[in-house]
Amino acid sequence: QQADARAVGDPARIGVGGVSYGAGISLLASAHDPRIKAVVALSGWADLVESIYSGRTQHVQAAALLGATGRLTGRPGPELNRILGDFLASDLAREQEMIDWGRKRSPAEHVDRLNANGTAVMLGNAWGDTIFPPNQYASFFEKLTGPKRLEFRPGDHATAEGLGLFGLPNDTWDNARRWFDRHLRGERNGVDTEQPVQIKSRSSSGYEGYADWKSVGSAGTEKLALADTEHLFTGVNTGADGGIVLLSSTLDQFTKIPPMASVPLLPRAFAAVWQSDRLGSERRVRGTARLHTTVTPTRSDGTFVAYLYDVGPLGIGKLVTHAPHTFHGKTPGRPFGVDLDLFSTAYDVPAGHRLALVIDTVDPLYAEYNPTGAQLTFSSPRQDPSYVSVPLGAR
Repeated sequence: QQADARAVGDPARIGVGGVSYGAGISLLASAHDPRIKAVVALSGWADLVESIYSGRTQHVQAAALLGATGRLTGRPGPELNRILGDFLASDLAREQEMIDWGRKRSPAEHVDRLNANGTAVMLGNAWGDTIFPPNQYASFFEKLTGPKRLEFRPGDHATAEGLGLFGLPNDTWDNARRWFDRHLRGERNGVDTEQPVQIKSRSSSGYEGYADWKSVGSAGTEKLALADTEHLFTGVNTGADGGIVLLSSTLDQFTKIPPMASVPLLPRAFAAVWQSDRLGSERRVRGTARLHTTVTPTRSDGTFVAYLYDVGPLGIGKLVTHAPHTFHGKTPGRPFGVDLDLFSTAYDVPAGHRLALVIDTVDPLYAEYNPTGAQLTFSSPRQDPSYVSVPLGAR
């Protein structure tokens, strides 16, 4: 039997691949077993904490969906049930325990082992993945030193490669097969000579290749100054939000219709709004937009969500990207600085449109910690101006 097995495969040159849970497990296995020479991890996690607890905010829809899927397809153990229950209940007394649990199960914590093994790693994800957002994959990719490839496409969790699971034509799986053929069979099919970062914009067709992740948004930045002080009350959903887990980004993938909001009609008592002038030329947003601002709370705990919109002539904003942020233990009335990375994306803003940053405090995707009656003030001190920096790609 061993001879038969060796006749059809080399036990010292194993390839593993998976989607979602299978992707994360494939990466973890590759870090701990040097026989695995190539891995394809699609719509997975590299950093479990950053995936569902970014900005110190519970991604409650994502976590609830993961928990429900686990119960439908498996038998979660008592440890997982307890951790997930504490997470969804926002039990801050167990926050560090939950973070430690997530880190232990994060491939990013074992990247040195992957690099020592020389494993060839291909990562694929969707820009709008509401379960495992793209930022954590991009950061992980940059830490890999062996053969590597990173692909980002429009869509949500597993939707970019979903049709390929049924045997239908699919770019993701075509490239996965090429990856295995090159790094397991030694076929010279060109996959390792292409630019290692391949992305597709949410606004256009065709792929863009880059030498590394940092090059994606290397053509400059569009900086939107957040000069005016904005004061808002918390606890109200203004209509600006990130959509619905799995559904909204899938709709964007197939129809190019992302979550939208009428920016002029947003209630200014509950939403802070800053807009650019009309853009004289197209802006190709590529990479990770970053918010820098100063916040003064009236309570020690709170949550806000920042949204970047593409605003057309009629004031309808199409969501470009967003991210949540939660704080605890702050002194009421004392300002503090916030630096927040929004979720990475590729989106083309047409000439004549505006960029708008909107901040409110309630989004169904996330838990929120705003006590009743709490207020937030966003300011731009002269010595430390507030802004959102938007990375741009070449035309």
